[in-house]
Amino acid sequence: MHLKTKLSILCFLIAFALFSQELPPIVKYPSTLYGAGNQSWMISQDEQNRIYFANNEGLLEYNGTNWELYPTPNETIMRSVKVIDNKIYTGCYMNFGYWIRQSNGKLIYISLSDTIKNKILDDEQFWNILKYDQWILFQSLNRIYIYDTKTKSFKIISPQNGVVKSFSTKNSIYYQTINEGLFEIEGGKGKLISNNPILKKYTIVNVFTLDDCLLIQTQLGGFYKLTRTALTPFSTEVDAQLKSGFVYSSQKLHDGSYALGTVSKGIFILSDTGKLKYHIPQNKGLSNNTVLSLFEDKDQNVWVGLDNGINCINLQTPVHSFTDDTGVLGTVYTSITYDGMLYVGTNQGLFCKKYQSADDFQFISGTKGQVWSLFEYDNALFCGHDSGTFIIEKASARNIFSGSGTWKFEQAPNNKNVLLQGNYYGISVIEKINNQWIFKNKIEDFNYSSRYFEITQNLEVYVSHEYKGIFRFKPDNSFSKAKDFYAYSSPKKGKNASLTKFNNAIYYAYKDGIFKLNSVTRKFEKDKLLSSIFEKDEYTSGKLIVDQSNKIWLFSKNYIHYFSASKLSNQLKQNIIPIPSSLTNSMSGFENITQVSKSTYLIGTTDGYYTLNIDDLSFKNYTVFISDILINKQNQILKNVALNDEGSFKANENNITLNYTVPEYNKYINSEYQYLLEGFQNEWSEWSTKSSVNFKNLSPGKYTFKLRAKFANTLLQNTATYTFIVLKPWYLTNLACFIYLLLFVVIGYFINKAYRNFYQKQKEKLIEENNLLLEIKELENEQQLMKLRNEQLSQDVDNKNRELAVSTMSLNSKNELLAFIKEDLKKTTQNDDKNIKSVIRTINDNITEEDSWKVFKEAFDNADKDFLKRIKLIHPLLTPNDLRLCAYLRLNLSSKEIAPLFNISVRSVEIKRYRLRKKMDLQHEVGLVEYIMAV
Repeated sequence: MHLKTKLSILCFLIAFALFSQELPPIVKYPSTLYGAGNQSWMISQDEQNRIYFANNEGLLEYNGTNWELYPTPNETIMRSVKVIDNKIYTGCYMNFGYWIRQSNGKLIYISLSDTIKNKILDDEQFWNILKYDQWILFQSLNRIYIYDTKTKSFKIISPQNGVVKSFSTKNSIYYQTINEGLFEIEGGKGKLISNNPILKKYTIVNVFTLDDCLLIQTQLGGFYKLTRTALTPFSTEVDAQLKSGFVYSSQKLHDGSYALGTVSKGIFILSDTGKLKYHIPQNKGLSNNTVLSLFEDKDQNVWVGLDNGINCINLQTPVHSFTDDTGVLGTVYTSITYDGMLYVGTNQGLFCKKYQSADDFQFISGTKGQVWSLFEYDNALFCGHDSGTFIIEKASARNIFSGSGTWKFEQAPNNKNVLLQGNYYGISVIEKINNQWIFKNKIEDFNYSSRYFEITQNLEVYVSHEYKGIFRFKPDNSFSKAKDFYAYSSPKKGKNASLTKFNNAIYYAYKDGIFKLNSVTRKFEKDKLLSSIFEKDEYTSGKLIVDQSNKIWLFSKNYIHYFSASKLSNQLKQNIIPIPSSLTNSMSGFENITQVSKSTYLIGTTDGYYTLNIDDLSFKNYTVFISDILINKQNQILKNVALNDEGSFKANENNITLNYTVPEYNKYINSEYQYLLEGFQNEWSEWSTKSSVNFKNLSPGKYTFKLRAKFANTLLQNTATYTFIVLKPWYLTNLACFIYLLLFVVIGYFINKAYRNFYQKQKEKLIEENNLLLEIKELENEQQLMKLRNEQLSQDVDNKNRELAVSTMSLNSKNELLAFIKEDLKKTTQNDDKNIKSVIRTINDNITEEDSWKVFKEAFDNADKDFLKRIKLIHPLLTPNDLRLCAYLRLNLSSKEIAPLFNISVRSVEIKRYRLRKKMDLQHEVGLVEYIMAV
C-alpha cells in the first residue's frame, strides 16, 4: 500500500478514536453569554444552588437562568470565592472581604482587609479561601490571613518562603511552602508535616483524606500517599498523560472519584482506584483544554472554569452523549445493536464498534454515503442506503441491490422469505433463495418514492409521500404489479409527515394531528390522544417510530413522547421526556431512536448521538424562587425592589417585571413555569420555559403573584409567592377623598346657594313677568273695554248721528210742512182776516233757518265733539255754510236730503259740494264724503 495512503488511514483512525467514548453532557457557557471575562479562577455554590465564579471581571453569579456580574471593588482580577453560611467571601488584588445579599436580591460588598490595610503587603493577591470552624482563611502567595468571625480579629501566618497553595480537609488545614514541604496549621501556626524531596520539588495541587493517610496530588509528579512520614506513589491509568498535561486544578467528587483539570489536555475523571472513567479534552466537547478551576455542585455536576469560558458536566444524568465536532461521523439517521455490535448509519456511511466498549468506531467499507435504515430480519442485517441495499456481516457490506436508493424494509405477509423495500422510485421485492437474499423485481405501475409504507394482512400497501400525500394500492399475489390505486384527499400532505404500523393499526402523522386507519372503512380517523401532543404549536416533525418493546415514539418542540399499551386496558399510556428539540440537535424529519437495551435508547443527532436510560429519569425535587423584582415608571429605567417584604408601589410605578428560576443545570431538560397574578387574572398561565413575566399599567389594588414550576415533567413541591400593592394616585388617596368630600360639600353649598338665588331671581322674574302679563292683560282688557266703549261710543255717535239725521230730517219735514201750510195760507190771506196773518207770522218764526242750525249744531257737537273745530282748523277758509254742509255730509246725508235743510235745490247743493272740494283742495280721486268721515 502506498505510504501516503497508509498515513491518511492512520490519521483518520487517530482522529476518529477521539470520538469513541460516550460522555456525559456538557453545557457550554461562552463569555459572550455570561458577559464577563474569559477566565474563572475559583467556583462555589450557596444554599439556593446559585453558582459563583471568581472571574477576571469580578464576582459572577448564575442562578440557572440569569447571569449577573458584580465588578471587583478595586477593578482588579478576582482570584477566589467561597460561600460560607449566608456570605460570599472573595479575594482579589490587595483586598478581601464578603458579599451579602440585600433585600432586593442584589449583592453588596463589605471589605475585611480595609480594617488591616496597613498590614497588607504591596502587590499581594488572594488566591484561595478556606473555612475551619469559626475561622476564615485568606491565602495569598506570601501569607495566610486567619479571620475569627466571632472576635472579628485577624492572625497572620507569614512563612519565610511564602505559600504555594493551601488545602482543607475535614479536620485540618494544610499549605505548601516553596522548597520546604507540606505544613499543617495548628494553634494558629504552621507545623511541618513532611519535607519529602518530592513535596519540595513538585507543586501540590490538592490534598485529600483517605482512611489512614493523605492523598497528595501534584502538578507534574502524579499522586502520592502520605502515611505519617512515608510518601508512596499512587498509580493511575493516566500517569503519563497527567505528567505531560500539567495538572492545574482538582476536585474530589461525591462518589469518591477525582476530577483533574490540566493545562493542555482537558479533564480526566478517575475512579477512587485510579482507573480512567472519562477523558474530556476540547475535541470531545470541552470548550477549552486549559482548566483553571473545578467544582462539584449539590447535583454532582462538575463545573469547569476554563481559560476561555465556563462548562458544566452533567455526570449524574441518565443522558450520555457522543459528540462529533470534526464531522467525521456526521448526522446519525439510524442505529441498531446486532450480534454484539453497535451500528450507526449516518450521512457519511455506516460505522460500527463493539457495543458497550470504548473501542473506536470503524467505517464499513463500501458504504460511503447516506444510510437511511438498518433492519434486522431472519438473522440478517439489512442496510437501506442512498446507493441501494446492503447486507451487513460484521464490519463488511455486501450489495444486493443498486437500482435505486432504499428507504426501508417490511416483511411480506404470509411469506417469510420475501421482503418489500421502499425505494426512491417505488417499491421492490427481495427474496431469500438458497439462503441468499437477492433482488427479485420492482412492483410495476407504482413509481412514487416510498420512504414510509406499510402492508396489511389482506395485501394492501399504504404509502406516505411528503409532497403528494397518502396512497393505497393492492399488489398482485406475486408482487409484480400494482392495481386498485387510490389517492387519499384527507388527511392532507404535510412537511415531515410519516406513516407507521403500531398495534396492528396504521398511523399517519403530520402537522394537523395523528390519524389512525379504520380497517373497515379504510379511512383515516383522527386519534385525539396522540394528536394532543401537537397542540399549542408543539409540532416539529411527524416522525413515528415503534421500538422492540412495542412503544411508539414521537418528537415535539419541547418533549420526547412515547406511548405504550396499558396492561389493564386497551388505552395507551403516555410518557413524557422533557427534552426539547432545540437541545438535542436532531435533524427535523429524520429523528431516530433505537432501543439498544431494555431501558436504554440511542437517539441520533446532527453531530453524533446520545443515549437515554428511561429507568433513570428521576430527579431531585428542586425549589422555584423569584430571583428579582423590578418596577419602573413608563419609559423609565427599571429598579429593584425588596423580595421578602410585601411590595408597595406608587401609582405611576405600576409596571412590574418578575424574574424567577429553578437553579438546576441539566443540559437536556428545561424547567417550565406557570404563574397566576391574583387580582389581575383568574386562571394559571400556560406552561412555558420563559423565566420572566412583565405586567404593565396595573390598576391600583392588592395583587398576589404565585409561581410554580415543573422539572422533568414533575411538579415541584413549593409555590413561590409575592404580594404587592399598587397604591392609588395621590388624587385618589383617603386624604384626597376627604378633601374632595369637603370641596364637594362646599361646592354643593355654593351651588345650592347659587341655585336658590337663581330660582329666587327666576321666581321674582316670573312674578314680575306674571305681574307684567297681568298688567298687559289688564291693559288688553282695558283696551278691549276701551274698544268696546269706543265701539259703544261710536255706536252711540252713530245712533246720535242717526237720531240727529232723523231729527234733522224731521226738522226738515216740519219746515217743509210749515212752508207748505204757509203757502196755502198766503193764498187765502187776501180774503181772510188778520188771524190768518198771525198764523203765518208764527210759522215764519218756527221755520227760521238760523234757529234750526243752532239747534242742529249743538246736537252735532254733542254727537261728534270738536269735528267742526278740527275741520275749521284744517281748512280755515271754510264759511259757516261750508261747515254746515260738512256736518251734513259727515252724517252721510245725500244731496237730496241736504237741499231742504238749506232751502235750496239739489243742484245748488251739488254746486256747494263742488265749491267745498275746491276750498279743501282735494285731489280728484279723493272722495269728499270719505275725507270728511276720516277727519
